[in-house]
Amino acid sequence: MSEGGSLNLCFEKMEGNMITEWKDIPVELLMRILNLVDDLTVIIASGVCSGWRDAISFGLTRLSLSWCKKDVNSLVLSLAPKLVKLQTLVLRQDKPQLEDNAVEAIANHCHELQDLDLSKSLKLTDHSLYSLARGCTNLTKLNLSGCTSFSDTALAYLTRFCRKLKVLNLCGCVEAVSDSALQAIGENCSQMQSLNLGWCEKISDDGVMSLAYGCPDLRSLDLCGCVLITDESVVALANRCVHLRSLGLYYCRNITDRAMYSLAQSGVKNKHEMWRSVKKGKFDEEGLRNLNISQCTYLTPSAVQAVCDTFPALHTCSGRHSLVMSGCLNLTSVHSTKSEVGN
Repeated sequence: MSEGGSLNLCFEKMEGNMITEWKDIPVELLMRILNLVDDLTVIIASGVCSGWRDAISFGLTRLSLSWCKKDVNSLVLSLAPKLVKLQTLVLRQDKPQLEDNAVEAIANHCHELQDLDLSKSLKLTDHSLYSLARGCTNLTKLNLSGCTSFSDTALAYLTRFCRKLKVLNLCGCVEAVSDSALQAIGENCSQMQSLNLGWCEKISDDGVMSLAYGCPDLRSLDLCGCVLITDESVVALANRCVHLRSLGLYYCRNITDRAMYSLAQSGVKNKHEMWRSVKKGKFDEEGLRNLNISQCTYLTPSAVQAVCDTFPALHTCSGRHSLVMSGCLNLTSVHSTKSEVGN
């Protein structure tokens, strides 16, 4: 049923009942209205009367405060006790304002939270991760990109309690992302599907291999700027993460042809699974769709071409680049033989 139809139904139920004050409006109707207005209006409504506050508590499942330019921390502290049914909360800030006490308030009240964006919250410390571990164990998606003050100990602790995580963005979390933290993710977050480790320069092959063995359902992994990793990481991912569709290796200058051939060989090996899916009517174009090997200057055309030939979804044609090779001047001859299909 459309929102308009739902509202009409609510009004039909109210027929004959006179509305003279806000409190006369049924909570069910207020909840429907909340789904039709923007987040700023929701915040304003929360201070109108107890009816609106009840509607927000019972019916609001998604909220973004990324538009708020000042006093975000105070706003979160005042709102958190009312947001007991919240499932998605976006607190991304261009100017860092959020502090640990606000995250603690969220953890204390928003126990149904599944999707939380705390990116660029530079003021947050380990206390925030410990709070989330205690109060938000239903998280499936967490964005901590740009949060530079977290430690690997706190991140490992978080993974012990937030075991349902499927999407985790740790781009730029240089201190938090270590081999031991990746080992904890591999041990505790077996459902992980998308992980961004961009510019986390401390991790090595040991950490990536822990992920490959512990998170076999990985679909997307960004290792851009992880300068210590070598072919061993890619070989482990190719052998263990058969559903991998996106791999970022930008500026991973230790990567050689061996990594490319391992990806190609894994694709050939897994093709029987693809055809099995086709027969069941569940084919969803398994295999690599996106690969960034920019600045991987040791690679040769024949090795990269082998990957292209194995994974036809990798396009090199103009406007459809999913194979990114910037800075690799020796790879100009590489092309996808099927890149024109569908154009």
